[in-house]
Amino acid sequence: MSTRTPTSTASAEKKPATPGGMSTRLFGAAAMSFPTWAYAVFFFIIPLALVIFYSFGYKPDEFTAIATDHLSLGRYPEAMSSSFVSTFFATLRISILGTILCLVIALPFAYWLAIKVSPARRSLALALVMVPFWTNFLVRTLGWQIMLSPDGFLSNWMQSLGLLDGPLDILYTRSAVQIGVVYNYLPLMILPLFVAIDASGKKLREASYDLGAGKVKTFLRVTLPMAMPGVVSGCLLVFIPLNGDYVTATVLGGASGSMVGQLIANQFNTAQNWAVGAAMAMILIISTLVVVGVGFALLKLGQTITARLNSVPLHDGRA
Repeated sequence: MSTRTPTSTASAEKKPATPGGMSTRLFGAAAMSFPTWAYAVFFFIIPLALVIFYSFGYKPDEFTAIATDHLSLGRYPEAMSSSFVSTFFATLRISILGTILCLVIALPFAYWLAIKVSPARRSLALALVMVPFWTNFLVRTLGWQIMLSPDGFLSNWMQSLGLLDGPLDILYTRSAVQIGVVYNYLPLMILPLFVAIDASGKKLREASYDLGAGKVKTFLRVTLPMAMPGVVSGCLLVFIPLNGDYVTATVLGGASGSMVGQLIANQFNTAQNWAVGAAMAMILIISTLVVVGVGFALLKLGQTITARLNSVPLHDGRA
């Protein structure tokens, strides 16, 4: 006859350890997602809260950048000067046009990359797309400054072909800024488009071909609608950072190609007026959210109209 000791009974009934250990017991389920919420808190929420708070402050004297003992909305009318408004609309035009150009260039390239390129060579093509990101953003932009200069390679090449009668006169203009932003942000449009088109599936395209649809109709009715999440993601990834870009405008635009990011940077770094700079930043953030919201509303409206036009009417239960 066997007997169980209290020690053996306790060890047999011992429950497995809870995943997460001490951190889970101390912080709960939130400890398991620490990297995500920490990134959001320390790199987004806290900096944004400081910008909002500083936008209600003021510059007390020539040697002090910010004071917050008396909070008011007075910096917002001061930030909305005529130069800021004109620069803001110029920035908005550059951002919208740059996003559209990136989409127009990236869409056929991503389609070719996802469908036409063999899987064995696709990794190499994706690596070539990522090559610009291996170089510093400022260095890439300085490269375009050299290329677009009147005595640069592009100017000499176009003159040798007879395309220009004199040196290329495009540097330090808004056209140069437009070229620079398209080059710098184009990979951010290509990658989500490639993922979306690649995930659309080969079988659906083959089924469309079997039902009599050509390549153009298959692209417009099958591939493009399924790739819309990639289109939306790419437009957001390009438009939002492009709207606040100031490096490209500083290097390629000079005084005639300035953007709002330059004005904000000047308020913080040169004028040492953090309150006005923070107010300008908040105006830019709110305006960007409004433009993105209008874009989503137009996209939703377009999808609704397209769905109604493509719907098949029923008569007595039959199409």
